[in-house]
Formats: sequence, structure tokens, C-alpha cells
Amino acid sequence: MLSRASSVACLSLATLLAAGSASALELPLPPPGEDIVGQVQVIKAAYEDTFADLGERYDIGYLEMVAANPGVDAWLPGAGTEVVLPTRFILPPGPREGVVINLAEYRMYYYPKDGSSVFTYPLGIGREGWGSPITNTRITGKIKDPSWYPPASIRAEHAAEGDPLPKVVPPGPDNPLGPYKMTLALPGYLIHGSNKKFGIGMRVSHGCFRMLNNNLTELVGMIPVGTPVRIINEPYKFGISDGKLYLEAHEPLSTDDGQPAMLDRHTAVVNAMIRREDLNGQVDLNWDLVRDIVTAQDGLPVEVAKPNASEQTATLQSSGKVM
Repeated sequence: MLSRASSVACLSLATLLAAGSASALELPLPPPGEDIVGQVQVIKAAYEDTFADLGERYDIGYLEMVAANPGVDAWLPGAGTEVVLPTRFILPPGPREGVVINLAEYRMYYYPKDGSSVFTYPLGIGREGWGSPITNTRITGKIKDPSWYPPASIRAEHAAEGDPLPKVVPPGPDNPLGPYKMTLALPGYLIHGSNKKFGIGMRVSHGCFRMLNNNLTELVGMIPVGTPVRIINEPYKFGISDGKLYLEAHEPLSTDDGQPAMLDRHTAVVNAMIRREDLNGQVDLNWDLVRDIVTAQDGLPVEVAKPNASEQTATLQSSGKVM
């Protein structure tokens, strides 16, 4: 029987010394039929490290760090404490083109047209009451040093809290849009930087998508106007790697009605599996382990099944890997 704990430990130990640099996460795309990129990393925290600092350094959102490190103090992990960096990802379902934003991950994936790699970045998304939409749209513009014109609704909210806003905030350190903004064919929504590093990887915005400034600057330099943007909400992702099936679970976004019931989460997992038509009838899931993963929702891909031997051989033969 597969063990969730041993699966995670195997990933971590294999990459114990693989802590990356502060550069953005550019990862080679897997071969056709495979879905997983990157590797889990384990580092030892310095005394002054916080999860926000480490997230900025390694391009991981705050809540991603918290989920992957249960029981570790997010504000003072402590010198020498082992910290898991969840930098292994099952690619989102659907076409690997343009920009894909998965709200449940607080994460963006950008697939350049050359088709050889994917860039992935943590995001701040819309908070409750100001949720980010689930839709298909596109990039319509890129603007350097934008001024911010707070909508009347946001100005009213700030005024009610005793923090009145001007009608326009010019470029500079007080501008919450950061050094760039990208407009979408979706009125009222932007992808932009931030004048605060805290909040990336959380539900903090009024519906827009916040990025770390260095990540946004990199993205603006690569991405052409007209690039499609697909916004999804998939807390459960299945993926194949090296002939094995993995499940990655994130905490579903809460609503005004509270967290979804566990039964609803299990239904969502089943639905996610059904949508993978390429896997139907080809795997024998370890449902006890699936329940553990859904409960833990730590964002780490964990092996949950191996394709049936006969089906796997047929698949390999059709792809030319077995003669």
C-alpha cells in the first residue's frame, strides 16, 4: 500500500540540497502525457527568516508555505528549522497555453509560445466579497508606472474605516499597483504589482491579481498583448509522472457560507478525476490515502495510484516507448 508520508518524504529527501535561487520559477515542461514540474525543496531557516521572506525569495505564496509546513511558526520558524518549499506542481488541467490562473492555488502559470518551459508565480487574489472571476479573457495592455484611480466603492470602504483615499494616487512607493499593470478584457480587473510584499499568496485584493514586483517586471517583458488568460478554481489536481498518478490538494476557497463539507470535498475530488478522461478505467486509486490528502490539503503532489499494468503497456506501445 502506498503511504502518503513516505511519498512526501521521498520527494523531500531527493531534493534536500536542491534549494533554488531567488530567481523566478522557470521549469521545463514535461514530455507529452506527463503533468508534473519542479521538485520539492527542504531548507534550514535562518534566525531572521519568516514565511513571508522565504516566500518572496523562492516565489511561493504565504498560504502555500503555511500549508506545506504544519506546526512550524510562520513568523519565527527558528534557526536550523527544516522548512519545506512546495516547488513541485501538477500543471493545471486544460490547454497549456498563455496564462492560467488557478485561484485555489493562489498561483499563475505562463506558457510561452516556444512550448519548452512554464513560468509560475504566486498571486494575491480577491478576498471574500470581492472575489476574482472564473472566466476566459486576454491581456489587453501593459502600462509602466501606472497611476491608481480608486473606484468609488473602494474609496467609500476606506472612508468608513477612517482611511480616506484621494481620487488619484500617482506612481511611487505609495501606489498599490507597483511598477506595472496589465489590463484584461474584463472591465475592472488587472494584473499588477504591489507596494506590500505581504499578501502575495492570500485573499487580499478587491478582485485584481497581485504579483511580486520583480515577477511582474519579468512577466511584462515576456508576455505579448493579446495573450489568452484562463482563470480557474481547481483545488484538486491529478497528474501523471513517470507512470504514476499523483494528487495535489489545496484548501478550497471559503465562501460566505463557510468551508465546504468533507463530503463535498470528496465529491470535488471524484469530479476532478472524472474530468481526466485519459485516466478513466486506467488506475486503481488508494482511496484511504486520497482521504488523507484531502484532509491535509498541503499542496504537495502525492502518489495515489499506479496505472493498471495492461493499460500502461498499451499506452506506452501507442506512444512508441515500448516495442
